Amino acid sequence: MTDTKAARLIPAGLLALSFVPVAAGAVRMTELTIGADITPDNARFFAAPVPVILHIVGVTVYGVLGAFQFAPGFRRRRPAWHRVAGRVLVPSGLVAALSGLWMTVFADLPAGDAGLLTGFRLVFGSAMAGCIVLGFAAILRRDVVRHRAWMIRGYAIGMGAGTQAATQLPWILVAGVAPEGVTRALLLGAAWIINLAVAEWVIRRRFPR
Repeated sequence: MTDTKAARLIPAGLLALSFVPVAAGAVRMTELTIGADITPDNARFFAAPVPVILHIVGVTVYGVLGAFQFAPGFRRRRPAWHRVAGRVLVPSGLVAALSGLWMTVFADLPAGDAGLLTGFRLVFGSAMAGCIVLGFAAILRRDVVRHRAWMIRGYAIGMGAGTQAATQLPWILVAGVAPEGVTRALLLGAAWIINLAVAEWVIRRRFPR
């Protein structure tokens, strides 16, 4: 595979990864804006819609716009793109992470999401926000290598929902039902770990030092 073709496939793959959270967010946003029937499954979103909407908007902007930050050819043809997009991505990523943390702590989550899964969400949500802040601080110091490394990690965590669809799919195909309880928590947690492992591999390949 040529470098040009690989460079095109990277943002395409990231956009595909962001499809699940973006599509799910669009459905949820439609429910909240058109006034869908309130059911036991969606009542918690209607109870506190503001953080839900902030989370959806933040994740959508962060996922879609962020994918193009990993297209070297696109950035070379538009030198100002990376800086302008970064000024949007930092606040949108922080909004996505912090609103997710707010919902984890204060929202009335399903009983099956308590315990281990809550811990995972708090850890990875905090880590995502931390990576973005560290990446921003690094670029202020003109430390481009650390800036890129932290931003790659932050994006990997932010796109965990896309990988979570893949980690749950084998279970659903075999068992015929969606995973619950500890099984669901472990499968969702595995997605974040997979994304971070890939991110670390990319970082060490690009920046050996």
